[in-house]
Amino acid sequence: MAATGDEHAASEILRGISRHLNCLNEDNRATRKRALESIKQQTVNKGLPRGVLQEVFSSLLKPLLKCLSDPMEKCRETTIATITEFIRCVPKPEESLPYLMPCLAQRFGDKEILEPSEELRLSAVEMLTLTVDVCGTHLTHYLNETINILLRTIVDPFPDVRKESCKCTVSFARSVPEHFHMQAESLVKPLMQTITHQHSRVRVSAIEATGAVIQHGSGKNLDDVVSHLAQRLFDDSPQVRKAVTAVVGDWLLNMRDRYSYFHKLIPLLLSSVSDMIPEIRVLAADLWRQAGLQWEKENEDDIKDKMDFLFTLPPHYPHEVQRPGLGCRELVVRNLGRLVPAIAHDVTDWLVPTRVRTSQLLSVLLLHAEDHTTQHLQHLLAVLYRACTDTEKDVVNNCLAAAKLIGTFVPPPVFLKLMLEHVTAPSSSSYPWTPLMVLAAVLRGGSKQLLKPHLQLVADTLVQPEVCQEYQQVMYLEQLLACVDVLLHQCESDCGSVSLQLLQVLVTIQSLSTDPQLSTKALESVRFLSTVQGLDPIELYRQHMGQLLDWLSASVSTWSSYSPQRLQLHVIVMQSGPVIGEFLNQLMPLLYNCLQPNRDTEMRMSVFTMLAKLLLDAKNTLDSQGHFCDESERFLSDVLLPNLVWHAGRTAAAVRTSALSCLLALLHGGAITHGQLLCLEERLSPLVFSALEEDSQMSRLLACRSLSATLKLIGTSLHHEALNKIYPELLKRLDDSSEEVRSVAMQAVGLWLSSLTKDYNPELYAPHLQLLFQQLLLHLDDPDSSVQDQVLEVLKKGSSLHPSLLQREAEAVRDKQRSPLHCDLLLQHVSSLPTETLQH
Repeated sequence: MAATGDEHAASEILRGISRHLNCLNEDNRATRKRALESIKQQTVNKGLPRGVLQEVFSSLLKPLLKCLSDPMEKCRETTIATITEFIRCVPKPEESLPYLMPCLAQRFGDKEILEPSEELRLSAVEMLTLTVDVCGTHLTHYLNETINILLRTIVDPFPDVRKESCKCTVSFARSVPEHFHMQAESLVKPLMQTITHQHSRVRVSAIEATGAVIQHGSGKNLDDVVSHLAQRLFDDSPQVRKAVTAVVGDWLLNMRDRYSYFHKLIPLLLSSVSDMIPEIRVLAADLWRQAGLQWEKENEDDIKDKMDFLFTLPPHYPHEVQRPGLGCRELVVRNLGRLVPAIAHDVTDWLVPTRVRTSQLLSVLLLHAEDHTTQHLQHLLAVLYRACTDTEKDVVNNCLAAAKLIGTFVPPPVFLKLMLEHVTAPSSSSYPWTPLMVLAAVLRGGSKQLLKPHLQLVADTLVQPEVCQEYQQVMYLEQLLACVDVLLHQCESDCGSVSLQLLQVLVTIQSLSTDPQLSTKALESVRFLSTVQGLDPIELYRQHMGQLLDWLSASVSTWSSYSPQRLQLHVIVMQSGPVIGEFLNQLMPLLYNCLQPNRDTEMRMSVFTMLAKLLLDAKNTLDSQGHFCDESERFLSDVLLPNLVWHAGRTAAAVRTSALSCLLALLHGGAITHGQLLCLEERLSPLVFSALEEDSQMSRLLACRSLSATLKLIGTSLHHEALNKIYPELLKRLDDSSEEVRSVAMQAVGLWLSSLTKDYNPELYAPHLQLLFQQLLLHLDDPDSSVQDQVLEVLKKGSSLHPSLLQREAEAVRDKQRSPLHCDLLLQHVSSLPTETLQH
C-alpha cells in the first residue's frame, strides 16, 4: 500500500512538472533554465518523502542527464545540483548508476574533458564522491568508468577539482577494495603528477589518496611512489610532511604485504622522528611505537628469549635518549643490511636537505641497531668518512653523533681494528682527516673502563710519523688534537701510561700548525695532560725530556728545512723553560749535528733564531743549572764561528745573519765567561770585521752590536794591538748608509775608548789616536745634529787620552766646518781639563 501511495504521489508530481520536462528540449536558453529550476524547486527542494523522490528520480534521471551537455552553463549547474540532491535523498541511489556512471564517464572521463567550467567540474566530482559514499559496493560494476573519471580529474587544471578527486579516490578505494586493486596501478601516475602541485592542500590530498591507492592496491607500485613521498618529507608545509608520516605509518601497520616493504617504509617514518615540528615528531614516534608493538605480537615466538631482557639497558647506554621498544629495534636490525646502502647513496645526494635528513636518520637507525651495528661496521664507516667531507655543517654534526653511537655499542677491539688502519692509511688524499674525525667521535661514545686496555694501541698509532707528521692542513691537525683531547677527557689519569706519546703528538700539532688558535688549544691540552697526572707542564717536560730528545736525535742527521723535527725541537725547548738546562748532555750533540756548515741552510737559520731567544734568557733556559758555561766555548768555536765564515750567495748571507744574532744573544745573555771569550777573540774578531762589510744592513748592525758587547766583556783585557785593529773597522761604519748602523758604530767607538787602560801609551799610539780624532772631527760637522751631538760626546770621552793632540786637530778643522759651534764646545771642554792632563 505504501509503495502504491508513493507511486501515486510521484505520478502527481510528474504530471505537475510534465510541461517543464517538455521545455527542456526548447531552443531558448532562458526557457530551459526556468524549466530546470522549476523541476528542482518542485522535487528535491520540496521536502518530499524519500520513497516519492525515488520514483520521481527514476523518471527524471534520463532527461536530466541529457541536460549535463546543455550549452548553457547555468543549466548544467542546476542539473548537477538537482541530481546531487536526488542522490543524497533517495533511499536507493544505486538504481541510478546504470545511466549516471556512463554519462559521467563520457563527459568527464574521456581523453578530453567536455566540461569547460572549473566550478562545474568541481560540482560533478563532488557528486561522484557522494555517489561513491552512498552506493558503496554497488559501484563494483562501474570500476572502469570511475577510474577513467579519476584519471582525468586528478590532474585537472583547477586545484579544487584535484583535491576533490583525491578525496573521491580514497572513498572509492575503501568502498570496493576487492576490485579496486585491479585498476589501482593506473592512478599512480596522475597522483605523482599532483603530489608536487604548488598548493600545499592539493599535495596533502594527493598524499592521502596515494596512501589509499597503495593500501588497497596490489602493492607492486610502492616503489613508484616511495621516492616521491621521500621528497615530500622536505616539503615547506608541515601539513604535507604530517600527511606523509600518517600515510607511511598506516602502511607499516595495515598494508597486507608490509613485511616485504619494511626496508622502504622504515626510513620514511623514522625520518619524521627528527622533524622540526613537535606535532609531527610525536605522530611519527607514536606510529613507530605501534608498528613495533604489532610486530612483537606477530612474532612473539621468535623473540621469546629477548623478551626476558626487555627492561635491561645495555651498559653505558646514552642517558639523554629513551630506548626504543624491542619490536622497533628488531625491525631496524632485520632490515639494516638493506638500509645502509640506501643511506650511503642519499647521504651524498646533491640536495642539501636530503643529505641532512639522511644523516639524521643514520643516528636514529644506529640507536635502534645497538650492538648489531657491528655486523655493518665496515660499510657504516665508509659512509661516515664520505659524509664527513660535506660542506654542510649539519650533515657532519649528525654523522658524528652517529659515530658516537658506534663507540657506545661496538666493543673497542672491533672498531679500533678497522679504524686505526684507516687512520694510518687514509683512503682520501683530499680529505685525510675524516678517519681521525670519525675516530674522535667514536672514542667519545666509549667508556673509560672499555677504552683503558686499548689506550696504548691508540696512542702508539697517533704518534706514528705517517699519522702525526704527514699532513699539515689545519683541519687534519684539529682532528688529531680532537683524538688526543677525547682520550684525555675520557680516561683522565689513566692517560699517564701514554703520557709521552700524547705529549709527542701535542708538540707536533703545535710545531706544524699555522693557526694560532689551534696552537693555543694544543698548549691547553698539554696543560690538561699534566693536570690529570697531578703535575705542572714544567714537571711534565722534566718527566719526558730525555725521551723527547732521544726521539729527535734519532733522525737529526736527515733533518732539512722541511723536517717537522726542527719545529718540534723549537716547541720543546721553548716550552720546557729551565728543564732544558738539565739535559744539555743530550741537547748539545743534537745542536752540533744540525748546525754544521754543510747542513741545510734554512734549517740552520731556524735553529739559530731559536737559540738566540734561549741565550737571551740563558739563566732561565740553557744555563738554568749553571752548566752551559761548560759548553759555551765549544759552542762558539765549533758552531758559531764556522757559520760566520763568508760564502757567496744570499742564502749563505742569511745564515751568517742568523748566526750573528745568536752570537749577540750569547754575549748579552751572560752564558759565556770573560776568559772563554778572551781565548777565542783572535778567531772571532776577523769574522765580525768581515760581517761589518756585509750587504745586509741587519748583518752590519748585529756585527757592530757584537763588537760593542765584546768590548764590554773583555775590552780592558785585550792587547793593545788587538784593540788597534778594531777602531778602523768601526770608523768605516760611520759612513754607513743606515743611520742606525752609524749610531751603533759610534757607540762602539765610545766603548773602544773606554777600553783603553793606563797601559795604553798615548804618545806611542799617537798615530792611531790622530786618525781616530780626524775621522770623528769630520763627523762633528755631520748634517744631522743628533750625530754631531753623539760625536761630541765620544770626543769628550776620548779627550783625556791626548788632549793636546785633540786640541790641535780640532783647531785645524774649526774654520773649515759649516758651523764652528761643536768645535768650540769641544775646545772649551779640552781647555777645562786639569792642567796636568793638558801638559801630558
